[in-house]
Amino acid sequence: MGYKSLQACITDLEKHGHLIRIKEEVDPHLEMAAIHLRVYEQQGPALLFEKVKGSKFPAVSNLFGTLERSEFIFRDTLPKIKTLVGIKTDPMKALKNPLKYANVGLTALSALPMKVSSSHIKNFEKTTVSALPQIVNWPMDGGPFVTMPQVYTEDADKPGIMNANLGMYRIQLGGNDYVQDREIGLHYQLHRGIGVHQTKANAKGQPLKVSIFVGGPPSHPVAAVMPLPEGLSEMTFAGALGNRRFRYFYDPEGFCMSADADFVITGTVMPHENKPEGPFGDHLGYYSLTHPFPLMKVHNVYHKKDAIWSFTVVGRPPQEDTSFGALIHEITGSALPKEIPGLHAVNAVDAAGVHPLLFATGSERYTPYIKERKPQEILTIANHILGKNQLSLAKYLFIAAQEDDPKLNVNDIYGFLKHCLERIDLTRDLHFYTKTTIDTLDYSGSGLNSGSKVALTVAGDVKRELIADLPSGFTLPEMFTDYKLAMPGVLAIKAPKYQLELETEKQIALLNDHVKTINLNGLPLMVLCDDAQFTAANINNLVWVTFTRSNPSHDIFGINSFIEHKHWGCTGPLIIDARMKPHHAPELIKDPEVEKRVDELVKKGII
Repeated sequence: MGYKSLQACITDLEKHGHLIRIKEEVDPHLEMAAIHLRVYEQQGPALLFEKVKGSKFPAVSNLFGTLERSEFIFRDTLPKIKTLVGIKTDPMKALKNPLKYANVGLTALSALPMKVSSSHIKNFEKTTVSALPQIVNWPMDGGPFVTMPQVYTEDADKPGIMNANLGMYRIQLGGNDYVQDREIGLHYQLHRGIGVHQTKANAKGQPLKVSIFVGGPPSHPVAAVMPLPEGLSEMTFAGALGNRRFRYFYDPEGFCMSADADFVITGTVMPHENKPEGPFGDHLGYYSLTHPFPLMKVHNVYHKKDAIWSFTVVGRPPQEDTSFGALIHEITGSALPKEIPGLHAVNAVDAAGVHPLLFATGSERYTPYIKERKPQEILTIANHILGKNQLSLAKYLFIAAQEDDPKLNVNDIYGFLKHCLERIDLTRDLHFYTKTTIDTLDYSGSGLNSGSKVALTVAGDVKRELIADLPSGFTLPEMFTDYKLAMPGVLAIKAPKYQLELETEKQIALLNDHVKTINLNGLPLMVLCDDAQFTAANINNLVWVTFTRSNPSHDIFGINSFIEHKHWGCTGPLIIDARMKPHHAPELIKDPEVEKRVDELVKKGII
């Protein structure tokens, strides 16, 4: 469906029962987010908040709350978009079958950005940052944030929209040391296009011009989060997905304006000028803490006459950005394997916060003439994955040979882990990458953006039968007060509260001495945690605790571990210390009083 505006999308969703209106006044401080979270948990409709306390602007959320709703929004364009992305990734398709793909070039051409007259500025009025909905999602957030922004920047060396970047980077509207209405915070992470643009602007000693679009046709925010192949701009993609060309012009100060946006905030980022940004409740399920990030000096805040503010809420997965991810996978799912030879499938596991855990399958064809199969080609593929764009932020990479089970599904967390644990050789198959970059939002490492990775490469026959029950008479040292099998072959163990690294080494040594003579071949993984019952309650809890709360180089141990020619391994179970540690960020916890207010809204039938 080709929507000309956010309002057109809202009208269509409401007409077909995909959106409800909340007519009562709601508080942007925690209450709106709590309502959104409650509705999302029920896989409910999009929400239009008609009366936002402290602002004249209504707000909408949960537009992309289910994959089905996203498919409905883009029901007329998804097939051709998949083809367009596929052709950009694999041009040989078009050469081999030119008639079949003859219209793809026309699709891209008709979606090129359209520059319109600067007279479109008359469609916008001016306001202030403080007049916008001041939405705070979590109790410890440092202030209100823009959570569905489209941040536009241009290349200082090659200005113009065709070399521009459109990304979704959170914006802090107030709080901390920001001067109200004059300064806002711009947070972006590693491997983002805006970083290249700021680097070039800094080198020239000039300010980076930034335009922040909010609202507009739904294809625009989707374009801002898409990992697009080289040569396909976000604005062209937005035009193709939305069946409407991205319309733009420049304001009198030379800032790019999206003609269809509901709001546009313009400003400049000066070289090396930062201010503390955060905290912010983020998608790993923890707060990202306060750190220096680029300071944006606000020039103008524009809005349409009937503008609607668009927002989302992130937290421990699954959330609305999970559905975003599902839509992205539907569009680009077949593209990545074509870029990495031998790769069959990859899944950044949402339940573990995306970047902390990656599953992949690949071919193992290097030595078909040798009977014993071991990881070789998949190790090459693993290195390629960990050097590929945002995939390089992965912390734990499990990669399995496709030939061992052609039906192996990287999206089946339980089944994939089981397959790997049945086959992994713990003396051989762990490959560490130390003192490297990890996700900015992951505080398990040694510092901001810093930590380690491990690739667990699995190929060959089943080496063990995973135990579903602990051996008769199995015990652990007294300090480990509770334990429970989280799944066959994985034992969650409640350990004393983490204090010091030296203390941990003593605890591991005690555990090692206690079990090293027991045959635990069917138990390849032990997870030290703060709450064994919670960790073992379900597979999502297991992967969330295990992989968001551990740093491979510091927190992986093993029974009867050894180092041989700089290679680490163990002959007994692998141990991952997934306890909360002093340098970790706090877990996101809902405000109980706000939850009570939402309960009342539920009782009244308002949501």
